[in-house]
Amino acid sequence: MSILDTVLALAAVAFAVTAVAARLVARRIAVVVLPALVAGCVAQWLIEGFYWQFAPTYLLLFAAAGLVAGQVKWPSSGWRTTVARVSVGLLVLPAALAWSLVPVPALPRPTGPYAVGTEIFRMVDPNRQEPATDSPSDHRNVVVQAWYPADPTVRGEHSTYLDGQDRLPEKVTVLPRVLLRGYDRIDTHGRRDVPISTDRPRWPVVLFSPGYGAPRAFYTGLIADLASRGYIVLAIDHPYEAAVTELADGTIATPHERFLDHDPDQSRYMSGQLEVRAADLHFVVDQLGRPDTMGPRLSGHLDTDHIAAVGHSFGGATAAAALANDPRIKAAVNIDGTLYGTLPQQSLTKPFLLLESDQAETGHSTQYLDGNRALLERLRAGGFRYEISEANHYSFTDAPRFLADPARFLVAQLIGGSRGPRETQRATNDLLTAFLQEPLGGGHGDIGAAAARYRDIDGGPVR
Repeated sequence: MSILDTVLALAAVAFAVTAVAARLVARRIAVVVLPALVAGCVAQWLIEGFYWQFAPTYLLLFAAAGLVAGQVKWPSSGWRTTVARVSVGLLVLPAALAWSLVPVPALPRPTGPYAVGTEIFRMVDPNRQEPATDSPSDHRNVVVQAWYPADPTVRGEHSTYLDGQDRLPEKVTVLPRVLLRGYDRIDTHGRRDVPISTDRPRWPVVLFSPGYGAPRAFYTGLIADLASRGYIVLAIDHPYEAAVTELADGTIATPHERFLDHDPDQSRYMSGQLEVRAADLHFVVDQLGRPDTMGPRLSGHLDTDHIAAVGHSFGGATAAAALANDPRIKAAVNIDGTLYGTLPQQSLTKPFLLLESDQAETGHSTQYLDGNRALLERLRAGGFRYEISEANHYSFTDAPRFLADPARFLVAQLIGGSRGPRETQRATNDLLTAFLQEPLGGGHGDIGAAAARYRDIDGGPVR
């Protein structure tokens, strides 16, 4: 929400409350306040366009103006005045609630020493048919957005937050399209197509896989911050599972879920989908070693001897599966992810970190708890587990930032997450940075020191 939006919304509510509660005061100030509010609304519309959140505010302002005008002719105790006052009073609540979802969420500024560049690559795997469609000519698309360290003085336009912003489906996960109209104005802090920093000839690579159904965009705050610390982060969209993805031919892909018969808990479906995702990461790693696949800015600057996989929720399971099956991936981090298939029985021989939200607040399932416990017990290399208290499953994503601060506070009282996304994501990246430093997974003291900088982050090495 911009300063102009905030001032207009608060001023409209304040004037409406004054019109209901202090009729004489409202009449005296109306000659100044009403023209100023109308001019402000016109300016807001011209500068920023129409937001649906403003519709109840416009209606409230119109009703309050009518109440003030009517009170000149109506007696203060008449039925018309009473009805008008009640009507205006009832409009205050929807006008306030409309702003619980902010029209343009503000993402945190990255904390690392580098500015952040970004570029999107829409790849097609000629060796895999798309499992979500029926056409034999459809090959598997994999969409990769690279976030990388750039010179701090770099200038450029920020990247678009969501794929296909001008062609969004009716819903993106649970959010109706109308709520996302202003998301093209989100500052992602990633500058498009700027040169990579020359501080190092090659930069370590992190593959990032989102949660089930979530577009990569919903992790922009976390990813951009990690890139600013000196990593090339390749955020991967898994088409036909992600809520919205633009394919190489310009098609907007939305979820095509092919659930299986006799699979009541969808575990066989999820196991199959995990294999598809792991193959996506394998394909991306294939591309990193090919000349010019990553474009003139990044080709030759990726340290393919230092590749890690990180993911949240189902993406965390994807990262673990990729680590188990691809020798080129040297370490993995599972952030709050339930494991599927035979993954809990794997004996990982490379460093692994399990990073969890508050188990009491998230309410992890038995499958989550048993699967991750079994995987950690079978580790044959350095492993860590940390739990971030007062963080819930969504605290790692941008989703809490879609809410205004009062609404975010109320939601945290209901489902947890009172630590807030800013501290949760910063702590997460402090732990990731310590874990991913050379040698991968070997920084026992550093990761412990990173956890100790925050209150109530419990855990340590897996014995």
